[in-house]
Amino acid sequence: MDDETLKARLAFLRTAESLKNVLRSGRTSNGRRESTAEHSWRLCLMAIAFEDQLHGLDILRLLKLCVVHDLAEAIGGDIPAVDQLAPISKHQQERHDLHLLTSELDAGLRKTIHALWEEYESASTPEAQAAKALDKLETILQHNQGANPPGFDYRFNLHYGIRYMAAHPLFSRIRRELDADTCARIDVQDLA
Repeated sequence: MDDETLKARLAFLRTAESLKNVLRSGRTSNGRRESTAEHSWRLCLMAIAFEDQLHGLDILRLLKLCVVHDLAEAIGGDIPAVDQLAPISKHQQERHDLHLLTSELDAGLRKTIHALWEEYESASTPEAQAAKALDKLETILQHNQGANPPGFDYRFNLHYGIRYMAAHPLFSRIRRELDADTCARIDVQDLA
């Protein structure tokens, strides 16, 4: 690797660090807003935790998809799931932001990151379908675990990402558990 490539990759990593500062609408268990980096970390941890049940999937590829899926948010920030009324424009904006983020990288790495991101976005492989499902499940898990403000819309969880659960029977099982947690949160909220 030449010095220019090395410096460009370090610059990319410095910019990507901003994911630690991009805040999502969900809250952590102590009430602090969660960062995109924290979400991506636990998404990867979920893939590892359930690896033994995901027979036939390339786990390394799944982890790469999980790491890259929200990378563009380093430029444009997070759009909360409840506000994603126009997923086409979100997709276009994130693609643009990913191109900006990776513009100084060497062609090989840039192509790899873009291909992973496009694979995730299109859910074109079993690994991408698993990443999509786990992404939605992690979000619901965090919503249920978080110390959210009064009026938080837990009912949103009950329909969020449902179409991705068919990718593997495990995801439906996890979803049932999380839906039960969501219903318990709704019941507590309704009593308040």
